[in-house]
Formats: sequence, structure tokens, C-alpha cells
Amino acid sequence: MNGFKECLEVMLGDVLGTLPESDSDRSLMFWRQWLSERHLGLVQVAEPREFEWAGHWIGLVRGEGGELDAVLMFGVPSGIVLDPIGVSARGAPTAIEAGFVVAPLGASLLREPSGVGASLSGEVQAVLTAPEATVPLVRVPSARARPGRGLDGDRYAERRGTFGAGGGNGYDLTLIEAEALEDLASLDVELSWEEARRNVVTRGIDLNALVGRRFLVGDVECVGRRLAEPCAHLERLTRTGVLRALIHRGGLRADVVGEGVLAVGDAVRALD
Repeated sequence: MNGFKECLEVMLGDVLGTLPESDSDRSLMFWRQWLSERHLGLVQVAEPREFEWAGHWIGLVRGEGGELDAVLMFGVPSGIVLDPIGVSARGAPTAIEAGFVVAPLGASLLREPSGVGASLSGEVQAVLTAPEATVPLVRVPSARARPGRGLDGDRYAERRGTFGAGGGNGYDLTLIEAEALEDLASLDVELSWEEARRNVVTRGIDLNALVGRRFLVGDVECVGRRLAEPCAHLERLTRTGVLRALIHRGGLRADVVGEGVLAVGDAVRALD
């Protein structure tokens, strides 16, 4: 998508620092994952040709070669305020095929500086794997973690999980706090460690504070990518009430950086 990075740079200003270098391989998935690591979402507009927004949003226009080019839109009614690829110079009417707004995943996540006052060390309470999507997870005493894959014996290591079959950041390893699952009882929702469908259950560490950070699980180095927010799929596999109860407490999605074995009882700690 030509011009997408340039449009994002104007929308975000210098709040998030320098954006990754743009090239033809930067897909919507890439930018969604990059933004989610910063607690932001890329929300698609339902009717982009009729959309009006008193702020910036990104429109995608079909280029002469069939590729999608990005323009930055603004206002009610909206017009082009940034045209990195020169879409408007083509002479033909500009037909917006898709539109996107950048929105925070949660106001509280943006207000709280990551890691300030948070516990950055804890312990592994359980390691769980499942060979296929939707198959019940089982506890194992330990598992080998492999960079770019995940845990041996788990569906995501073989790209057979419900999500992330095509790869991408944040699909190697999922973690959740034992405290978050225990707190569900106060909301009259019961969810076992197996039903939570996360690979690692921790105790004592604030997993939300590990987004964007490197950390160790035993001797295995990982990097936190984004929150493992609950979804309708998890609720369908368990029970009503899980989705609402785990908002911002559904755990962490991480990637494995260095190969090794992680086990029950291992320490979990931030590296920075």
C-alpha cells in the first residue's frame, strides 16, 4: 500500500517516534500489529465513500496498476489533505475503496505509563499446549520454545491455530495472569487455566507492562507484542461473560527471541 506510512506519520505526529520504513511488503496486518503494540487499533470504515469525520482518516484508492494507494482525509465533508503518491493528479475522480481510523484500544491503557508501579517479575504456574485449534489444552511440565514458531506440540508452532495461520508478530506464545482468572469469580464467571487457552499461566507479574518489552521466561528470551485481548471465539468455546470479564486482562501475546525450554516454576522477569 503506497503512501500508508506517510499518512500515518501525519496522523500520529511524533507521539510514537519514528515509524518503520515503508515498502511494498507493508500490509494492513503489519500496520495493525505495529499499532496494537502501542495500544492502538486500525478500525475499518463501513462506508468509506460516504464517511465524514472531523479528524484525520486514511482512504485507499485503486492505482493505475491495480495496487492500493493511500491518501489522508479530513473534515466534514472529508477531502484529501495529504496525497503522497499523487492520486489527485491522475485526472480521474478519486474513488475511496476503503477507509481506516486509528483509535485507542482503551483510554486507560493510554493514560497509564507502561511499567510505572507495575510488578515486573513473577513465576510460571503452568505450561499448556494443544495440537490443533479448538482442541482442549493440556498442562505439561515443560516445553521447548522456538523463535518464530512457539512451543513444540502447540497448534501455533505448526500454524494450525485459529488465528495467525499466515504468521506475523505475536503468535509464538500467549501468557495470562493466574490472578486475572481468579478475579473472574467476583464477576460470577469461572474459567479454568485450560479454558483460558493461553500457553503460560503466570503469578506475580503485570503482563500488560511487558508490551513492547523484552523479558525472560526461565532462560527463554521473549518480546511482548500486544495484549491478548479476549474475543467472541473464546467466549463461544467457554461461556457467556468471559469476553467482558477479561477486557484488558486477557494476557499477553509474545514472540520467542531465543530458543530454550520453559517450565513450571521458572522465573518471569522484564529485561529492561
